Amino acid sequence: MRIGILCPGQGAQQVGMGSELRREFPQARLCFDEADEALGFSLSRLCAEGPEDRLTDTRNAQPALLVHAVAVARVLADEQGLRPVIGAGHSLGEWSALVGAGVIGLADGLRAVQARGRFMAEAAGAGQGGMTALLGVEPDVVAELCRDATIGEELVVPANFNGGGQIAVAGHVSALGRLEAAAQARRIRSTRLRVSAPFHSPFMAPAAERMRAVVAQLELRDPAFPIVSNVDAAPHARGEIFRRLLVEQITQPVRWQECAARVAEACDLALEIGPGRVLAGLMRRIAREFACRSLGEPAEIRAWLGEGREAMA
Repeated sequence: MRIGILCPGQGAQQVGMGSELRREFPQARLCFDEADEALGFSLSRLCAEGPEDRLTDTRNAQPALLVHAVAVARVLADEQGLRPVIGAGHSLGEWSALVGAGVIGLADGLRAVQARGRFMAEAAGAGQGGMTALLGVEPDVVAELCRDATIGEELVVPANFNGGGQIAVAGHVSALGRLEAAAQARRIRSTRLRVSAPFHSPFMAPAAERMRAVVAQLELRDPAFPIVSNVDAAPHARGEIFRRLLVEQITQPVRWQECAARVAEACDLALEIGPGRVLAGLMRRIAREFACRSLGEPAEIRAWLGEGREAMA
C-alpha cells in the first residue's frame, strides 16, 4: 500500500498535546527532549500544561506543532517501518513534512520555525492582524468580499484555499471585522481562527525577508520522499528548491486543495500526523473516495499500528 503523510498547521495546537505521546513512546519523548534542548526552554511542558494563550502565540505554536508531527512520524517509522511515498503540510506543516522527510534536521527546523514565528508576529504587530475562515464559498465571492472590506492600508486578502468551499482570509483586524459582517449579511458562515497574525498575506513581507537569511543557513538534503509545496502545489524531490519556496510560502496563499489532490493521486491512503483531525476533514471534502486517517494520540497510533501492519503486508 502506498501511504502519504499530511502535517497540520497552526490552529491545530491544543493544551495537552504530546503528553500521552511522550509517556507511551520513547521515540516521541526523545523528540520532545531534543526540542527542549534546541530551544532553551521546556516546550514539552508548555504543550502539556499551557497556558493556552502562550501556546497559541505563533512563536510557540510553530515549534510545538513541528515536534509533535515529527514525533508521530518517528514512532511510525520505528514501530511499523513506515516509508511514505509522498508528503505535504499545511503552512507551518510543510516544515514538519520536510523534517519528517529528512530535508532539515529536527533541531535546525525547530530553531528556524521559532524564528519564523517571531518574524511573523513582529511583522504583523501585536493584535493588529488575524485570519478568518469562510465556509461554503467560491473564490470569486471571497475576492469580492476582500475588495469591499479593504480600506487603505487596512487590507484583507485570500490566504488559504483549503478545499471543500473553505477559504481563509488574512488581514487587518478592522478589515476582517468588515468582511465578517458582509459575509453574515450574505449568509456566509465565518469563523475567526486561533492564530496570532495574518499569515500568507502582504503583511508578512518583512518576515519573509528576515526568514530568507535563516533559510540560507540551513543544510537542505534531498527528501526521502517527494514533498508537495504550498506555493506551487507540486511535489519536489530536491531539497534545495525549498530554499526559495519556504521564503515565498510566507506571503503566498496556501494552495491546499491542490496539494491534497496531488497527495491523493500519488498514494492509496494518507496519514495525518499531529494533533487534531482538520486535514482529514478537508481531505474528505477534496477527494471523497480517498482514505485519510488522523494519528495524533497514542490510542489512534496503536490502533493503526495493528491494522496498518496488515495493510502494508
